[in-house]
Amino acid sequence: MSNTTSRWYSQLYVQVLIGIVIGGSIGYLVPEFGAKLQPLADGFIKLIKMLLAPIIFGTVVVGIAKMGSVKDIGRIGGKAILYFEIVSTLALIIGLVVVNIMKPGVGMNVDVSTIDGAAIKGYAQAAQAQGGIVEFVMNIIPTTIVDAFAKGAMLQVIMVSLLMGVALVQLGEPAKPLVNLIDMLLQCLFKIVAMVMRLAPLGAGAGMAFTIGKYGIGTLVSLGHLILALYVTTFLFIAVVLGAIARWSGVPLMQFLRYFKDEILVTLGTCSTETVLPRMMVKLEKLGCKKSVVGMVLPTGYTFNSDGTCIYLTMAAIFVAQATNTPLTLMDQLVVLGVLLLTSKGSAGVAGAGFVTLAATLSVIPDIPLVGLVLLLGVDRFLNEARAVTNLIGNGIGTIAIAKWDGSFDEAVAQREILASRGGVLTGR
Repeated sequence: MSNTTSRWYSQLYVQVLIGIVIGGSIGYLVPEFGAKLQPLADGFIKLIKMLLAPIIFGTVVVGIAKMGSVKDIGRIGGKAILYFEIVSTLALIIGLVVVNIMKPGVGMNVDVSTIDGAAIKGYAQAAQAQGGIVEFVMNIIPTTIVDAFAKGAMLQVIMVSLLMGVALVQLGEPAKPLVNLIDMLLQCLFKIVAMVMRLAPLGAGAGMAFTIGKYGIGTLVSLGHLILALYVTTFLFIAVVLGAIARWSGVPLMQFLRYFKDEILVTLGTCSTETVLPRMMVKLEKLGCKKSVVGMVLPTGYTFNSDGTCIYLTMAAIFVAQATNTPLTLMDQLVVLGVLLLTSKGSAGVAGAGFVTLAATLSVIPDIPLVGLVLLLGVDRFLNEARAVTNLIGNGIGTIAIAKWDGSFDEAVAQREILASRGGVLTGR
């Protein structure tokens, strides 16, 4: 009996759940103290982020190098981009439909002239700095290879990794010792991740304490309709769209959620999908996805397949219009949708990425007042929890689906791994 109890408490998802509950209670009962715990959450996220660039580099390079063919790289990359575009467009459309049905901003009657826009000045400036499509493409190219890793710019690291992987494929047999060396370095990095993840309950709890302590339950009530609309929409998207994809892929949604429950809870507590990227890579490989597919698809999906962020962007843009009594025709809303198809890509790794992207979108649609974003500041953290979890689930299922589509997914291995992991313990790599 004591062994069973010990195993129960040793499970990461249980520890994270306890941390979230304790953190939420601290934020509610002692809000001043809870608001000061943010550095603990930020410290945990920084510990993971310092490992992301070399892990992405190693995973992509080793995965591509072991493919043995440049043609395979192009095939998987093409399928991934097609999948990302279709699913993220679906997310944008679903968000647009639900926000028009639930109308969370109608009746607020906010007078734009009374809003102080100083609070969003930084986000507006960051949005302007992003520039257009040309700037976005040029920013994918780092100033130097070292600069990409120093800044932790995910798209730049991916580009360097792709070039290195292709070069190693072309070198062939003589490059194998270097590939093995990079692979060994990767194993060391994953060991470090395992050590850092022991702090996940502390990071998740501190993040929740900060959220409740700083913004309070009253903020939830005042904009509860918008929060409810977003959570309902993300739930429907996960259950219907991602559920159908997961079922086709051979890993039904409930099995997927149970298997990745640790990562989902950590993401919920920290509002960051990056904290669990290394563990997602390990577990997707164990689930039967080919290493090369995981290495290419998952990091790229973090940038190009943010389903939760897409839902948030459409709902938030229309919410601001509704709250400020800004009339939008169907054509106006389709223009918003079209702009978001472009601006929703490539925001990963940017502080306040969702807010910056939303500011960039509204800045090119003059009908919707940019200053209206102030209405979202108080609840953005609560909204971010839903979109981060949706992003995580969407990229996990997307990786499995693309692997299945490419014939690089072993369903028998997946079912054995899911059965073996029912105790919630991640076995060796």
